[in-house]
Amino acid sequence: MANQPVPLLDLKAQYDSIRDEIEPLLKEVSESQWFIGGPQLDSFESAMADYCGTEHAVGCASGSDALLLSLMAAGVGQGDEVICPSYTFFATAGSIWRLGARPVWVDIDPVTYNCTPDLVRAAAAECNSLKAIMPVHLFGQTVDMDGMLELATELGVPIVEDAAQAIGSKDSTGAAAGSRGWTGCFSFFPSKNLGGFGDGGMITTNDAETAAHLRRLRNHGMEPKYYHREVGMNSRLDAMQAAVLNAKLPHLDKWSAGRAANADHYDQMFKDAGGADTSASLETATLPILVPARPAAPARHIFNQYVVRVPAAIRDDLRAHLVEHKVGHDVYYPVPLHRQECFADLPCSDMTFSDQAAAESIAIPIYAELIESQRTYVAETIVSFVQTHAPAGV
Repeated sequence: MANQPVPLLDLKAQYDSIRDEIEPLLKEVSESQWFIGGPQLDSFESAMADYCGTEHAVGCASGSDALLLSLMAAGVGQGDEVICPSYTFFATAGSIWRLGARPVWVDIDPVTYNCTPDLVRAAAAECNSLKAIMPVHLFGQTVDMDGMLELATELGVPIVEDAAQAIGSKDSTGAAAGSRGWTGCFSFFPSKNLGGFGDGGMITTNDAETAAHLRRLRNHGMEPKYYHREVGMNSRLDAMQAAVLNAKLPHLDKWSAGRAANADHYDQMFKDAGGADTSASLETATLPILVPARPAAPARHIFNQYVVRVPAAIRDDLRAHLVEHKVGHDVYYPVPLHRQECFADLPCSDMTFSDQAAAESIAIPIYAELIESQRTYVAETIVSFVQTHAPAGV
């Protein structure tokens, strides 16, 4: 195994398992020459609404556009404020900024990597023109939706769920990510648990008027054809992507279960070596490696990423070691948004845990097709390095 690379993600392995389902669909769409809208999109939107437990699902061109369209439908504009975590992918805040609004940063809980209702409440107290709350279900685990919904009602603003990494995850009530906010926003970027053959996105909602508004906005604000009451954008999920995603959707729970089984194996190996989960700390673990803490049932973590934490002093050296040993990995995210150059002028309170996560985290392979020997090699490569390089006193 030492001579065989273990990639961070192996999309070819997944494709090989469903090739016979996918290729006839690509031919069918090609022969139909119906590439925009139509029955493929209608079928996938219906299937996504059923899967997420929502009344409506509206396809769009990307997860980034799903966020942007949701904020547009909420009336977010110049001078407004939207609360979001700093520790997330850029699109979360980028969608706010593009509308002339201001992202209001909140830190994360170090156990879950998600923002909390208490942190959002504190940030809201400093806002003068709060228009929405955009919590992120990071790495495949949901935020505390009960608390978020209670707070949103108290503040009189909608929740736009950034569920780009969380399709199939469940909160503490067993409800699916993206099913309880005003809208839920999903990405079908190829690396996601449900990934397309390019960019794609979806917005879920339980409000019929909002769904109709989103359908207009994704099509230049047009309804009927060539009549525009407002300015929208061109953001449509094409038929080819819809066909591929609709074929993949029935496999999603099996793939998520495979990721969870891989996570179980990693958990056991790291903990047997002296590691702990994120409910502890690097200082208290026998070996300074932290694995993701699991939510209690009926909540469900779908492991869009499996992120381990090691001391910041050795994180980059460990990365070099993994490169040398051909272990795929990445850092989500090395620079929190409050430290991005383009947002340098925005006010920022204490972001201690976001900064720590950025300095200590490494995502390792977790895809469903990962085999036992690969998982073992990845874990042993990390453990052996940390055992010999952990700084004294940690």
